[in-house]
Amino acid sequence: DKPDVIRKKIRRAVTDCDGAVIYDPENKPGVANLMSIMSALTGKTMDEISSEYNGLGYGKFKDAVADSVIATLEPIQNEYDRISADKAYLQQVMDSGRERASAIAHKTMLKVRKKLGIAPWKL
Repeated sequence: DKPDVIRKKIRRAVTDCDGAVIYDPENKPGVANLMSIMSALTGKTMDEISSEYNGLGYGKFKDAVADSVIATLEPIQNEYDRISADKAYLQQVMDSGRERASAIAHKTMLKVRKKLGIAPWKL
């Protein structure tokens, strides 16, 4: 997804109404999920995240989570866009894959023909 779509999805994430950014999966599963995402992407502990964002409200916290997701995905999306635009490279990858698949299929068919007692005619 594009950054604006990511941001919109994270802003729509379900949270409760008290605004406290604390890790409590039992009572605040939505907030706990967002904190887990942020922790995984930034390496911060739940306590660090809570200390930094508790009391600022969910809006600022969700924006920070979105920023972390966007920053993490940006190099991946850039590489995807670069590869997608390189039609010659994509054709080369498909040709290589087709050749490998054909070689594997040929070997498999030889084994099948041998098991069935069918002469291994050229495939």
